Amino acid sequence: MENLNRMPLIGDKAPEFKAVTTQGEINFPADFKGKWVIFFSHPADFTPVCTTEFMTFASMAEEFKELNAELVGLSVDSLYAHIAWLRRINELEWKGMKGIEVNFPVIEDIRMEVSKKYGMIQPNQSNTQAVRAVFVIDPEGIIRAILYYPLSTGRNMAEIKRLLIALQTADKEKCATPADWQPGDDVIVPTAGSCGTAKARLEQQDDNMYCLDWFLCFRKLK
Repeated sequence: MENLNRMPLIGDKAPEFKAVTTQGEINFPADFKGKWVIFFSHPADFTPVCTTEFMTFASMAEEFKELNAELVGLSVDSLYAHIAWLRRINELEWKGMKGIEVNFPVIEDIRMEVSKKYGMIQPNQSNTQAVRAVFVIDPEGIIRAILYYPLSTGRNMAEIKRLLIALQTADKEKCATPADWQPGDDVIVPTAGSCGTAKARLEQQDDNMYCLDWFLCFRKLK
């Protein structure tokens, strides 16, 4: 039997569920196979921080789609509360964003079944609201990154996008990304696994690859 008290971890299969959303019923993550998913929770509809987050996420939805990624939101509010709130968001203007349409699905989770499956209800923060959780799930339904924010702190959507691109780059290029990496920056070559490889890398540096030491080598992206 599935242990609902165990929070999912990086590398786990994303817990499965069926839910009602503002875009109809979904079977998660099966309906998103072949795509990356940014699955995130917010504490409540009609709250100020959440409103700014949804306006920002929705304004960036096409940018995520271009990266083969879909947005899926959740709170413990009802479907009708979601619909009313999203309609109100469309009427607001903030930081040049106006007439924002939230077209990605927002899950109704009144019974908190999905929230508890994903560790989004954290009692020391609130028993009645989900924290600001973000799960980055890959096209095979594997959780690749998890972020948690307290109720008081809005998320940085540009950082979530950067994280997604970094994961995709690491997969494609078989590399790692250094601190403060931005798309197009040099990447880190996997650490040498033998003395011979370490020596060869130091001796074979060129315009494409350079090393600060045997264990820290960088490669330029083509």
